[in-house]
Amino acid sequence: MKIVLDIPDNKVGFMMELLRSLSFVKAKPLPVGVSNEKALFLAELGEAVEELNDVLSGKAQARDAYELLDEL
Repeated sequence: MKIVLDIPDNKVGFMMELLRSLSFVKAKPLPVGVSNEKALFLAELGEAVEELNDVLSGKAQARDAYELLDEL
């Protein structure tokens, strides 16, 4: 799961150090100037790529396109 956090600039160093101290967390800051909407889009895009890689490697099964269209 990916989570986007909005942290004040003066607390970023502390927060990154805290997150990196947790062995189960992979943390990296987004480039300066990235809007909240763009950050959320990038997080969701990364999640979609991971799901696609799981399907391609056989770890997950793809859904039928008709199922997807019915859901919309």
